[in-house]
Amino acid sequence: MSSSEFLSQFLFTLISTALLLTLIGAVKRALLWSQGQSSTIHWRGLLQIPRRYLVDLHHVVARDKYMSNTHVATAGGFVLSAILIVLLYVFQLQLQILTWALLGSSLLMFVGSIFVMFRRRNPPPNLSLGKWQRLPKSLMVFSLSFFILTLPATGILPSDTGGWLLALLLVVGIIWGIGEMFFGMTWGGPMKHAFAGALHLGLHRRQERFGGGQSTGLKAIDLTSNKLGVEKPVDFKWNQLLSFDACVECGRCEKNCPAFAAGQPLNPKKLIQDMVIGMAGGDDAKFAGSPYPGIKVGTHKGGAIIPIVNVLVESETLWSCTTCRACVDACPMMIEHVDAIVDMRRFETLEKGQTPGKGNEILENLSATDNPNGYAPNTRMNWAADQNLTVFGQNADKQEVTQADVLLWIGDAAFDMRNQRTLRAIIKLLRTADVDFAVLGDAEFDSGDLARRLGDEATFQRLATSNISNMNKYSFNTIVTADPHAFHCLKNEYGEFGGNYNVWHHTGFFAELVSQQKLKLDNSKELALTYHDPCYLGRYNGEYDAPRFLLESMGVKIKEMERSKSTARCCGGGGGAPVTDIPGEQRIPDMRMADVTETNAEIVAVACPQCNLMLEGVVEPRPEVKDIAELMLDALIESEVEDAVGGAV
Repeated sequence: MSSSEFLSQFLFTLISTALLLTLIGAVKRALLWSQGQSSTIHWRGLLQIPRRYLVDLHHVVARDKYMSNTHVATAGGFVLSAILIVLLYVFQLQLQILTWALLGSSLLMFVGSIFVMFRRRNPPPNLSLGKWQRLPKSLMVFSLSFFILTLPATGILPSDTGGWLLALLLVVGIIWGIGEMFFGMTWGGPMKHAFAGALHLGLHRRQERFGGGQSTGLKAIDLTSNKLGVEKPVDFKWNQLLSFDACVECGRCEKNCPAFAAGQPLNPKKLIQDMVIGMAGGDDAKFAGSPYPGIKVGTHKGGAIIPIVNVLVESETLWSCTTCRACVDACPMMIEHVDAIVDMRRFETLEKGQTPGKGNEILENLSATDNPNGYAPNTRMNWAADQNLTVFGQNADKQEVTQADVLLWIGDAAFDMRNQRTLRAIIKLLRTADVDFAVLGDAEFDSGDLARRLGDEATFQRLATSNISNMNKYSFNTIVTADPHAFHCLKNEYGEFGGNYNVWHHTGFFAELVSQQKLKLDNSKELALTYHDPCYLGRYNGEYDAPRFLLESMGVKIKEMERSKSTARCCGGGGGAPVTDIPGEQRIPDMRMADVTETNAEIVAVACPQCNLMLEGVVEPRPEVKDIAELMLDALIESEVEDAVGGAV
């Protein structure tokens, strides 16, 4: 038997056996996922895997051009090589075109592996080390072995080149490469994400995210269930467990997490890896990435039916999250970190009543007064005593108001003297544009955003259904609000409870009015200004253009921060973070104001009352903080501008 005949028979046996063992590993992995709770199976999504992999996933990967090109070479080369290897050496399809194709795909993969090697020589801190450090060698050995093996088959080299020595070397290389590339996909090697990741893209819990869509609203839970929220790994949905296995440990989530940067005990990458440990059992001693700040690796363990909080993950880790979705937006595998965190918070809040900081007080206030600070509900409109607003229902003049073109959603800015200035500016702008609007007055309750992020789903659902019931009494075409958190709830989360509305953030609504020449702005002023993107307006709802359009309409040349739009740093005000107040090495708003200062801007424009409060809370000297509505009022052109932000508060 010649060396080439030996290799052919050996490869048939090896690859066939490898495929069988890989399948066994896949079944074992699927059994781990099946421990989770039932969830809709989107079978059609499996047919969309190629497009989602090549388009949706690659759009995220492409933000890093180096890794984007590397990924095309290594992943594309491997997938094509694997298919061709099976056709040539298992199904024995001896077609010359397949041989040449394998030569090209293995060469492409080898080139990609060189780039991976350079990336791993001095890896950035967000990359995990450990088993991932051997990945470049495994990619090289796999691709180079099959490249050399294919050369004689193409006729580039004579058959039996190298004789038995080369054959034995190729055997070693192929065994190593097949072991890492095939076994690793289902038995826990560096390539585990390739198998789980592909299935995750097809069976994703949020199918709407693909094809350019969005899905950012939290999913409701059944309040009549025996258990509310997630206590143990088996309490997650089965496709959430699948998503945890898809993590490639690239650390993009870690790199973009404001809590991690502030030194709070949260690292979203480690959190997902801890969920894998919880699903499969074991401890975190082998985790080779950045730990939670202040918490040593190797001190926690878990199992599928073992409680997560304070066993596998410290409670402070969950409550450090601002729910800004920077981790979700940056994740190339489209893992939903925030969903997992809020699911665990729900159990802590609803079942155990353990919401840290002022959380319990805030939730009690919401239950008693329908606003988080405990103000008397009938004082919601005190700030507007001089505004002569039209209120849905029966007004002071005994006239019934049941319809208007716009419902102006006031939000909790009604109880804050600083943000009342923004509301007054908005009212003046609406009146200048001759917009027919009304408010709910004391019948408006808190949107429920804070309660939901703190895990109190019961209070959120009560507030949501109450607001929907009140709004459905009246006729209006559009809801306009200055609060991105309320905007998000009304637009994306009330729908599950029958509240389907046309909702606008005030910047988007005013951008339409300016475009239609219903509002005219002076563009002659020169302002040294930058703009801070609110998380719940930008990452949650994709609105980046309207605020900038308004600023540019005022003649402003925006000094963009390095982290802006989808990569904007959170102000630290979302997800109940100011309420739970988990300490870190620095404050998130201080970090964001440092970003502002780097632009040398004298003003930072905001479009969120929470961002306003967080950034104004930074110790002076610092740039001035102004809502875009206030800036518009300053630039408003009309025959006689009244003092819309003055008067008694």
